[in-house]
Amino acid sequence: MRRSDVLELLTLAALWGGSFLFMRVAAPQFGPVALIALRVAIASCFLVPVLTWRRGLSGLRAHWPHLLAVGVLNSAIPFCLFAYAELTLTAGFTSVLNAAAPLFAAIVAFAWLGERMSSLRVLGLAIGFVGVIVLVGGSSAIDARQGGMAVAAALSATVLYGLASSYTKRFLTGVPPLAVAAGSQLAAAAVLAPLAFWLWPAQTPTGGVWLHVIGLGIACTGVAYILFFRLVAHVGPTRAVSVTFLIPVFGVLWGILFLGEQLTLNMVFGCAVILLGTSLSTGVLAPGKKARTKPDGTIDEKDSMLRSGR
Repeated sequence: MRRSDVLELLTLAALWGGSFLFMRVAAPQFGPVALIALRVAIASCFLVPVLTWRRGLSGLRAHWPHLLAVGVLNSAIPFCLFAYAELTLTAGFTSVLNAAAPLFAAIVAFAWLGERMSSLRVLGLAIGFVGVIVLVGGSSAIDARQGGMAVAAALSATVLYGLASSYTKRFLTGVPPLAVAAGSQLAAAAVLAPLAFWLWPAQTPTGGVWLHVIGLGIACTGVAYILFFRLVAHVGPTRAVSVTFLIPVFGVLWGILFLGEQLTLNMVFGCAVILLGTSLSTGVLAPGKKARTKPDGTIDEKDSMLRSGR
């Protein structure tokens, strides 16, 4: 990888890791649904003009039913679940749970699409889930009820990421990835708008919290997707999806620096085990196996994006 590619990879990880910081601050003010409705609406306002400039709007019109499904599975519901989880859990802890998304993506792809599951990948899945158990079971941040529901919400979000990955691979092969990103955010915004109107806080938050909302929508969603597609084009999907391994690092770092969160030995160990399992289950550590790339740069890019858990 070139130095510029490494810089973009680190920037992307910092942005996606920062999404947990922004949600941790803004979710208590807006509520999970209203916050995420704003996030996807702002992202849509950023991505749709870019797609228009690249003359890709035809992809939205032709594939809107499937884009709607992906918007619900990959953005509307899981984003809300993570925002709900962060009403209780720290930003760093939640970002580590997010690293389990590729594990569920591998399981769904095996069950639905019939992807071959080698013994090494099965071992990776087992290791990854042991890491989740270690992380959750040994954390002082989890209480018996409220914290347990928050963890369940976050893990449910990663399961939905896995479903969205296989759904995209099954029904949106050949659709330009930028169209999938823009269309799915637009669809998520349309689905969440009525709920956000109903669940809007009695007193609209003011002041600096809006900067977190804008940063969540533009930087952590719109700009992040553009960066991801650039990386896929420059270094290939397998290297680009390695951002999964860096997101928890920045999620924990931002939580420590800006929210005063504590880094525990259990978080470090649990994260390390999860990422080891993820690297095996996704084939990142498969010796001698080259990443698949397609001449038109379509489905492998989108699959990598969804497997990254974002």
